[in-house]
Amino acid sequence: MDKEEAVKRIEWLRKEINRHNYLYYVLNKPEISDEEYDKLMQELISLERKYPDLITPDSPTQRVGAPPAKEFKSVRHVKPMLSLDTANDIEEVIAFDKRVKKELGINEVEYVAEPKMDGLSVELIYENGKYVKGSTRGDGINGEDVTENIRTIRAVPLVLREEEVKPPTFLAVRGEVIMHIEDFEKFNKELIEKGEEPMANPRNAASGSLRRLDPRETASRPLDIFFYEIMRVDGIEVKNQWQALDLLKKWGLKTNPHSIKCGNIEEVIKYHEEMSKKREELSYEIDGIVIKVNEIRHQILLGEKTRSPRWAIAYKFPPRKEETQIMDIVVQVGRTGILTPVALLKPVDVKGVTVSRATLHNEDYIKQKDVRIGDWVKVGRAGDVIPEVMEVIKERRTGKEKIFSMPSKCPVCGSNVVRDGAYYRCTGGLSCISQLKRSIVHFASKRAMDIEGLGGKTVDLLVDKGIIKRVSDIYKIKKEDLTKLPRFADKSSENLLEGIEKSKERGLARFIYALGIPNVGEHMARLLAERFKDIDTLINAKEEELMGVPEIGPETASSIINFFKEEKNREEIEELKKCGVKMKYEEEIGKLSGLTFVFTGELKRFTREEAKEIVEKLGGKIANSVSKKVDYVVVGEKPGSKYEKARELGLKIINEEEFEKMVS
Repeated sequence: MDKEEAVKRIEWLRKEINRHNYLYYVLNKPEISDEEYDKLMQELISLERKYPDLITPDSPTQRVGAPPAKEFKSVRHVKPMLSLDTANDIEEVIAFDKRVKKELGINEVEYVAEPKMDGLSVELIYENGKYVKGSTRGDGINGEDVTENIRTIRAVPLVLREEEVKPPTFLAVRGEVIMHIEDFEKFNKELIEKGEEPMANPRNAASGSLRRLDPRETASRPLDIFFYEIMRVDGIEVKNQWQALDLLKKWGLKTNPHSIKCGNIEEVIKYHEEMSKKREELSYEIDGIVIKVNEIRHQILLGEKTRSPRWAIAYKFPPRKEETQIMDIVVQVGRTGILTPVALLKPVDVKGVTVSRATLHNEDYIKQKDVRIGDWVKVGRAGDVIPEVMEVIKERRTGKEKIFSMPSKCPVCGSNVVRDGAYYRCTGGLSCISQLKRSIVHFASKRAMDIEGLGGKTVDLLVDKGIIKRVSDIYKIKKEDLTKLPRFADKSSENLLEGIEKSKERGLARFIYALGIPNVGEHMARLLAERFKDIDTLINAKEEELMGVPEIGPETASSIINFFKEEKNREEIEELKKCGVKMKYEEEIGKLSGLTFVFTGELKRFTREEAKEIVEKLGGKIANSVSKKVDYVVVGEKPGSKYEKARELGLKIINEEEFEKMVS
């Protein structure tokens, strides 16, 4: 094939591929199989490789190709991307309708009602029918330039269709980027199996996926988009919203098929009821409907407020309450190697918080409650914090539910899994990426080595890029390792390195806690530091010596001995010594030396952790329970049973103000 023939063939292939994209992503009516589509794409790729001068930015092959950005640039929108006022009941909707009629001076108003998508709002700009720019909503006036990331979304046409209506010279449209529920569940499952934090809900997943600095990462995420507003169009008069939706569809921009035109507010309310029932059948999340005055001339007369239009309103659904379905059960690997089964749920509202996953604790818990994949369940939040499955609604079973069993191999690293009491544990240790990441996050946490700037996302990045392969590698990071990473400029790199250097001086108690020894928390780490004075003495301590420390029983002593028995743990401690980390206990003599404190109730001036840290820095000790060995009981608001016991024992009781004077 010569170049002249190639030009014609390339032009035909591009049009044909764009046509099939429209049929598949917009109309959901594919004409050819995936294999046939792939053949067309491969032929186009081959021809463009042979004749690279024929490649154009709007070619279907150019969806992914831009290099990673250091940061997103700010973009000013064509016109403000306003948010919507909200109605939560029929009375508020009727009041909206009355106001609209009164201000327009008419008896009936035609509306367009659309599903309120729960995703990320974006603006796309087309010039002469070709996609040229995309941005997030941002503050409504300015957004982030995510042009290359939006280009990777298959439902976004790079060239507008012209078969029915010729595209305008300039078009700015608004759409909503979403992630379908099934794709979200798969995505979360992959994150958990890689040892990473799962996303809270499909909206966060869509937002986080679109705002990746590397477009290749966005391309790997299953994003979709629906368009619903023409923000500006040149050369075409758009008279109403219904016409706008029709034009968008004719240009190949996907609109929501559930949108309808309503002759009055009663039809809108009926539509809300229907969509509320249909909500569970949809493949994506909606949290209500959007009601828009249909006629553009009426919209102009009604005008806008600073942040919202006066011609549209969001009519929200009541939040889902506590009953939901388990879409899958996956296994999360903690920093100590314990495998925890996690239920991936259809998002549900629990006490005002959207929950999409819940802990199942361990295999015994699953068997005891007979939890299966596909079950409908009641979800609660343990202590109003951690979501958990409380009850299975067995009468809703269909027979398609699947029984879950724990894996014999670690889902992250493939190491053998062994039973350890009620739990299963990965034997991979720090060779398991999940354990490594969580161990580093714990090691760097505020109450351990307190390395500012070394949080979960930074740890993920450093481990994934191979900069950190073991905990001691933290102290070998160089500035040039950081500056080549996304979001790391000179100053942020210097700040992290400074935080790492400072952490070498945190002392033995924090270091012991940072090691993540099972059953050894902050308080226990401090007791061990005070007793053994340096890390080598602790490493070589025998069981009876450990049991001689107050509050240490056989289980904790066994955990400590087993931890230091591991050759790789001892090797890592030696490596950390070489890096200059101090592992000796320095006696802290302060004004609270020799005094023991207990805290009860809610403190106003300090968090509980801050108060404990102050006591320990001044040489005092913290007890978890009230006994005659306690010198002071500090009482905040709504104290618990510790207060009553302290009174019975005749202990010294002080309030928060008295405590503050004591430590100031």
